[in-house]
Amino acid sequence: MPVEPRLRQKETDGFMNDFRRETAATTIGNAAIDQGLRSYMLGVYNYMAVAIAATGLMSLYVASNPALINTIAGTPLRWVIFAAILGLGWFAPRVIFSGSKFAAHIMFWSYAALWGLLIAPMLYAFQQQGAAQEIYRAFFITATVFGSMSLLGYTTKRDLSGMASFLVMAVIGLLVAIIVNALIFKSGMMSLIVSSLVVLVFSAVTAYETQMIKSLYSEGSATNERAAIFGAFALYGSFVTLFIHILNILGIMRD
Repeated sequence: MPVEPRLRQKETDGFMNDFRRETAATTIGNAAIDQGLRSYMLGVYNYMAVAIAATGLMSLYVASNPALINTIAGTPLRWVIFAAILGLGWFAPRVIFSGSKFAAHIMFWSYAALWGLLIAPMLYAFQQQGAAQEIYRAFFITATVFGSMSLLGYTTKRDLSGMASFLVMAVIGLLVAIIVNALIFKSGMMSLIVSSLVVLVFSAVTAYETQMIKSLYSEGSATNERAAIFGAFALYGSFVTLFIHILNILGIMRD
């Protein structure tokens, strides 16, 4: 074989070997990232699931104690709890990322406990009306809606970050509507409308948050654990909000 063709063949073989090595390295790297991402997201959902279970147990315990229910529902304490939840919703993410891990866990589990106290009077009312089955129905519907929207947020290729400003404004508007109706109008119809809008908005929030939480993952980063706690904190809040308003819708429709 002439020298020149042999040289060209060696160059081609060398190029192909380099290409195979780079492809193999990229494949291994992508597999490692995928495995790490799956573990990270599993950690997020595990934290969230335990928090939901803890909230449920606390709510059921308080709902079985009429004295505690009267203390929460019959006094301004419920508004103190509500304000504390809003405060944690605002400050906890900053502590989770900038404070100690112990402080991050304190914020997260305190958030779950406060929601348990706030939900308890609602569960108690359903139990007293002989409508405990509505609680389980609401939980099943919530799990279905949440799971579907979170899966959408995880798998979609569309960038959902553009929804952030609209969702923030929608949440603030709905929060104002809830407070005004609770203090002034006390209208069942308005409550039904607001709860329906809350379910729609927080379904979108769930998809957006899931994609955002996924984007926080960084292979080998020490911040992944904090990001997982933050992700669980955010998704937990959306799940509980969906549950409360789906249960409210079922209760109003039942009446």
